[in-house]
Amino acid sequence: MPTTTLFRHAGAGCALLWFATAAVAASRTVDSLAALQSAINAAAPGDTITLKDGVYTAGALISVRRIGTAEQPITITAETIGGAEIAGTHGFHVTGAAAHIVIAGFKFTHAAGKCTVSAGTSHVRFTRNTFQCGGEGAYLAVSGDDAQIDRNTFRDKKTPGAMLAFSGTGGQIARRAWIHRNHFHDFANASNSGAEALRFGLGAQGLSIGAGIIEHNLFERCNGEQEVIVNKSSGNVYRYNTVADCPAAQFALRGGNDCLVYGNILRNTEGLRIFGDRHRVHGNYLEKNFVGIGIGNGSGEIADGAPAATAYDRPDDCVIAFNTFVENRTHYQMSKRSPAGLGAKNTVFANNLLVGGGVAARIDGPNPGAQWSGNIVWKVGGAGALPAEGYISANPQLAEDASGILRLAAGSPAIDAAKGDHPLVSVDFEGQPRDGAKDVGADEFSPAPVVARLLTPADVGPQSK
Repeated sequence: MPTTTLFRHAGAGCALLWFATAAVAASRTVDSLAALQSAINAAAPGDTITLKDGVYTAGALISVRRIGTAEQPITITAETIGGAEIAGTHGFHVTGAAAHIVIAGFKFTHAAGKCTVSAGTSHVRFTRNTFQCGGEGAYLAVSGDDAQIDRNTFRDKKTPGAMLAFSGTGGQIARRAWIHRNHFHDFANASNSGAEALRFGLGAQGLSIGAGIIEHNLFERCNGEQEVIVNKSSGNVYRYNTVADCPAAQFALRGGNDCLVYGNILRNTEGLRIFGDRHRVHGNYLEKNFVGIGIGNGSGEIADGAPAATAYDRPDDCVIAFNTFVENRTHYQMSKRSPAGLGAKNTVFANNLLVGGGVAARIDGPNPGAQWSGNIVWKVGGAGALPAEGYISANPQLAEDASGILRLAAGSPAIDAAKGDHPLVSVDFEGQPRDGAKDVGADEFSPAPVVARLLTPADVGPQSK
């Protein structure tokens, strides 16, 4: 047989052997944790391991160290969504060089702090799971790069430890996370710090670039501590999230620089607080919060040597524009700091719409280089520190939609009234393009009916699309 023919036949045989192996290993169904662990230990790219519905009590970590591929991930799934419950003292531990792993459809009621994705892993996805763990610790702790956390429910917590905690290795936050369509709800006051619904980074990781995208998540009744969402890393995007009925907690850019925060809805919270440099906060809808947006009064300047892990970094060169403030106790505020704080520097407050509620702006600290322009104010409790040249008083002619969101109506003086050039502001709070002359506030007027942007439980969690 010619050599080329031999190779051709050998290649065909290898291909047939590969397909046969793939076919045999494609799907395994197990009915015990011991069998689950055994199947995981032998898993190959493309395998699906299904745990039959039932309640399983884990007395040891369910270790995942296998490596799938982008085209053929290794999937570990419950028989039906929520049908396989992992109770006991331990959960999944994705570790080593594990990559392209999907963990889907489980209900986790085991001890908190025992479901982890370690540094060194990559492309690990938790999807359509329910976390309702007991005791102290995070429900899910992630340190690996390129993780995807989507369509999960994190619920009913009252102990220290975040519902979802991202860290990394040393001073580097886990990179390129995608956190979307999750439902965080009912985090009771834990009477302690470290009880956030979502923590993205640690103090020492503030200057590391995460490039994370946190979008389309719903946070409800999460009052575990002062912060419902806390950012402690740089270069992340928070967009199109809804935070509602968290009156004791705020969304805090506590550390880090260069974050984009847009298209979010905050209702009945402590508001959004900003520390760090060059953040762009635009197109957010802030209603009936204690403070709509709080610009931080810095305790130190990290660029000048203040400790990144503990300093409240002076906000420098931040832009707060095209937001809608409705019925907040105070719309825009810098709180006092004792002893005297460093305030904020070169902050732009432009083209915001402020309606009802308390004073427009209260600034109790240094604010050099502040720029105010194009804002519209209507029936607030006084302009406060908002300078006369920075706003006009006019009825914006808002109309309430089916979810109670106030939008611009035809003929509003906010339409096409924005001042200045803001090229980075290209969409409104529901993703509609802002082309040409822009409208003041979060909403870009459209004569066509628009679907309400307020997220509901049907839009997120294990059963969502």
